[in-house]
Amino acid sequence: MKKTLLFILFCISQSLFSQADCSTALTVCGNSTINYGPTGIGAVNESLGGCLTTGEHNSIWYKLTIATSGTLTFNLVPNDPDADYDWAIYGPNVACGSLGTPIRCNAATVLGVGASTGLNMTSTITNAAGGSLTPYCQYLDVVAGQTYYLYIDNWVGAGASTVAPFSLTWGGTATLASPFTHPALQPNPFVAPGVPAANPADPKEVIICVSPAVFDFNTLTAGILNGNPNFVISYHTTQNDALAGTNPITAPITVNTTTVYYYSIRYQDPVNPTNPINFCRQIGPFKFKQGNINALDKTLLACNNNKTGTAVFNLTSAAVFTGPNVTIKYYPTMANLNAGTLEITNPTQYVSAGGVIYALVKTAEGCSDTAAITLNFYPEVVVNDAVLRFCALQQNLVTAAFNLTTANVTLQTGITKKYYKSLQDAINGTNEISTPAAYIAPSGVVYIKVTDGNGCYAVAKVTLEVIPPVYSAILKDKIICIEDKTTLDAGVGFDGYEWSTGATTQIITNVGVGTYWVKLKTGECISYQTVKVYASEQPVVTSVEISNTTVTVNVNGGNAPYKYSMDNINWQDSNVFNNISRGDHVIYVKDSYDCEPITVNIVVPNLINVITPNGDGINDIIDYSALGHKQNLVFNIFDRYGNKIFQADKLNNYKWDGTSGGKKVPTGNYWYSVIWNENDQKNTLFKYTGWVMVKNRE
Repeated sequence: MKKTLLFILFCISQSLFSQADCSTALTVCGNSTINYGPTGIGAVNESLGGCLTTGEHNSIWYKLTIATSGTLTFNLVPNDPDADYDWAIYGPNVACGSLGTPIRCNAATVLGVGASTGLNMTSTITNAAGGSLTPYCQYLDVVAGQTYYLYIDNWVGAGASTVAPFSLTWGGTATLASPFTHPALQPNPFVAPGVPAANPADPKEVIICVSPAVFDFNTLTAGILNGNPNFVISYHTTQNDALAGTNPITAPITVNTTTVYYYSIRYQDPVNPTNPINFCRQIGPFKFKQGNINALDKTLLACNNNKTGTAVFNLTSAAVFTGPNVTIKYYPTMANLNAGTLEITNPTQYVSAGGVIYALVKTAEGCSDTAAITLNFYPEVVVNDAVLRFCALQQNLVTAAFNLTTANVTLQTGITKKYYKSLQDAINGTNEISTPAAYIAPSGVVYIKVTDGNGCYAVAKVTLEVIPPVYSAILKDKIICIEDKTTLDAGVGFDGYEWSTGATTQIITNVGVGTYWVKLKTGECISYQTVKVYASEQPVVTSVEISNTTVTVNVNGGNAPYKYSMDNINWQDSNVFNNISRGDHVIYVKDSYDCEPITVNIVVPNLINVITPNGDGINDIIDYSALGHKQNLVFNIFDRYGNKIFQADKLNNYKWDGTSGGKKVPTGNYWYSVIWNENDQKNTLFKYTGWVMVKNRE
């Protein structure tokens, strides 16, 4: 685009405004191709020198500044092969009026096909006079910052040459200075004012509300510059003025829709006001177009989330106007719009029920129109509350692992669901339940946020019910005799049974002492119930008291009442046996469970009731040394008042000779007791009691 503009600049400028004098030489901006057809010699017939001895004919002067060092060539090609073009280059860094001899000069163009000329990389000559038939001269080595003048003349002599335009193309490694091709000077593209016309070949059109209208052209400047610093824009009524920068429009004027106007862009070096590139210009045409804008009525849809009756509308998303550079204000009623009151100041977050609001669209030129924006709701997201019932977890019977995804809360398709513990979390989208397919919780509620493709949502409440385990009411712990077997019955009413024994029946038999479990199925739920079969506690004979021929058996433990027997055949309720013969006997005891009886062996001794400790060897002592191997054996003698007068133990070999404290006791009756613990598992306490008469003759 930049090259096209430069092309237009050079081509038009020479056809409308002669630059055929050195002092008014056109500045070459960049390496763009030049197309031009010179006519006449300008105001001054310059002194040319070098190979050009016949003066000017149809000429043009150019001034060029080197941007980057290197080699410089050009190729000048006439549009007509019979056109004869001569040229000369002056410099570097010379001034008009004192150009000196050209450093390259060529007047040797060959007419006919290929009548082109210029500088190239193969020629070795620097000056070619007329008739030398060497149309190209040697290239130039140029340095950045140097300036040169290029003179071009379409020679017409006696019967020779044709007046015709030429095309000049630059070559070599050097580049020519231009602010319009320098990214550091022009970082952004310039933006032509207006909008494209219906015919793309026509100038762009700037909208005005009425025609004619008074217009301030300076309002276009910032948009054209597009942030490029150090460029100056002027506005003109003719293309020629725009090219030369003459007769600028400096104040608002009355414009119409028929005249073509021009903007002219020029670089202004902030450091060097005489910088040659300051004279480079880009121009462009534009027109005005009467543009009473047409605002469009629109409808906006938003979400009536969770049936709140209101929605958040982004009014700015309603395309009430599609053109640029407009301001839009929004009002709740047309009366407010007309009065400029109660403007909606939060149009991107406007909370409202359904209805109509109004937009005032105004352009920078002051054109305006109004539009109605209808506010409607998207179709509602329809949800229903639901109940989920899941079986209690065995490890925590008040909780269950709920699969929330199975809750049937909507029939709509194309939706997404998210799960929350509270309604507020669901509305805010916070604290989402991360494992909805295995949500462990007690009975309660959760909330499912159902969102459709429009981003609208509704929240459904899901009631969670933990199904408590169902246990057998008849399956109880049992107590049986350790040698017995029993039956366990889980009861009727269950959908399935699975015992720890592997049985799958309601009843299991031949069950011994131990701990058992059964899984009871009710619907889809499984209850785990444990039952124990205890061995009955056997009674324990704590002591046996033998008094003469009476035996008393003392029992605890087990389950009273007890039964007692001396032969394991005949049983009695009393624990006392009378008239038991002397010698060894077995006592049998069982409790109410009627298990195998426990037994205890007893001995009813042949008690001595009289001793005569007179030393004759007959009945001199009471001797229980035969029981000396018993545990804790104690043999005590008491007087008739209950005072212990003698204790037989290991020291006296469990014998009593009728003395107390080394003296014979008085003749009389004395009580005695023999106590020990039997050497059995229970260390049964045995106690023999009786009386003895002591006859002492002293």
